[in-house]
Amino acid sequence: MLTKILSITGRPGLYKLISTNQNMNIVESLIDGKRIPVYMHEKIVALSDVSMYTNDGDIPLKEVFKKIKEKENSKPVLLNSKSSSKELFSFLIEVLPEYNKESVYASDVKKLISWYNILIEKGIDFETEESKTEENELEEHAENESEL
Repeated sequence: MLTKILSITGRPGLYKLISTNQNMNIVESLIDGKRIPVYMHEKIVALSDVSMYTNDGDIPLKEVFKKIKEKENSKPVLLNSKSSSKELFSFLIEVLPEYNKESVYASDVKKLISWYNILIEKGIDFETEESKTEENELEEHAENESEL
């Protein structure tokens, strides 16, 4: 499911991909449900393509979300954007002790927690593997974008 959940640079929250065409995508905000156009010049990243730095390489965001879900018993994380860096990193050490301390910043942890909370509140299943059909559709779309 994370292949259709998007982060858009300069826009808060997460978005669900609704439809695509050559010039733009239509996305729906997971926060307020509003649909908006997102044009090809905007930086869009699917959560399935995001990973966190660890001392042993990168770990997919989906795996980090699973660890948070296990720690929090499928409930939202109580930390928020006003939490101190010390609190944020203490939480991250509990979830992902092998994170790369030089490459992961407090802002990354805030975003991680914010995204996790949005997914949990909206009941989005990030543990289920994407079907090959969904992956192929998104790959074709990405290829079409690169041809423009």
